Amino acid sequence: MFTGIIQRVGEVLRLERDGEAGRLVIAVEPAFDRAIELGESIAVNGTCLTVAGVESGGFVFDVLAETFDKTSLGALEPGGRVNLELALAMGDPLGGHLVTGHVDETGRVLAIEQVDRDWKFRFGVSDEMLPLLVKKGSIAIDGTSLTVAELHEDGFSVHIIPHTFAETLFGVYAVGRRVNLEADLLGKYVQRIMEHGGASVYRGDGAS
Repeated sequence: MFTGIIQRVGEVLRLERDGEAGRLVIAVEPAFDRAIELGESIAVNGTCLTVAGVESGGFVFDVLAETFDKTSLGALEPGGRVNLELALAMGDPLGGHLVTGHVDETGRVLAIEQVDRDWKFRFGVSDEMLPLLVKKGSIAIDGTSLTVAELHEDGFSVHIIPHTFAETLFGVYAVGRRVNLEADLLGKYVQRIMEHGGASVYRGDGAS
């Protein structure tokens, strides 16, 4: 589990494909505040990956074919930057919202507009994703916890403050870029319950 507060921006050293799966190596500078152990989970652009190895200057992650298919990780190239967050520990501040690291889909940057000192980003999503978004609700974009500012027929917009723009990937986004999206977990449970009878599920008189 993560909180959507980006701790480091790493650099891709290598992306090796072996058939449909592959291996990703990422450098982190400056280093995390504590030693990272094998088997730990790290969110890479919002995707929960397991540390499979440690090399000089980098962490190694094995990436499944399903992960390449459902996220934007397959488009990474050496020298590219990625948002990184260590898994949440008991007692850590929950500065964003609960993020699982399980990407729902990839969206695309449709527009970027500077508004005074801030920036407004508009993203396009699928029809399946739209019902999970609510105005003022939470959304994770490449692992960054953000608030939905506006809803559109084809997606949503968020506003980015200068700190977030400088300390995450938002500073390098361009129109057309694919991003990993994870909707708020609560909305997924509500949608699932409503699809299967809503309150009747708990009264015992609906579909099971």
